[in-house]
Amino acid sequence: QVQLVQSGGELVQAGGSLRLSCVASGRTFRTYTMAWFRQAPGKEREFVAATKWSGSSTYYANSVEGRFTISRDNTKNTVYLQMNSLKPEDTAVYYCASRGGPTSRYSDDYNYWGQGAQVTVSS
Repeated sequence: QVQLVQSGGELVQAGGSLRLSCVASGRTFRTYTMAWFRQAPGKEREFVAATKWSGSSTYYANSVEGRFTISRDNTKNTVYLQMNSLKPEDTAVYYCASRGGPTSRYSDDYNYWGQGAQVTVSS
């Protein structure tokens, strides 16, 4: 079992920055890929970014490429999502997710989820 605990969601102005954190505990040896998804009101959950736990490969949605950065600190079992140049359309609940397999952009492929963090970007 893997537990994911998130922190960092808040209200921020357009053009601002915010960093989300996600701490993994439990059977972390099974945690291979970490990812971030988001879900805006009335919309489906969508892929944001992913990274292999033991490598440097990262993947991004086109909508956030160049503005968001996913990174991880393996000594702290923590994954971060640094969000810069935020836009009102980035407003959503952000979820971290984990799976014991290769990176995927599909939420159904992920076994473990954080509790979510509300990010609101005001114009």
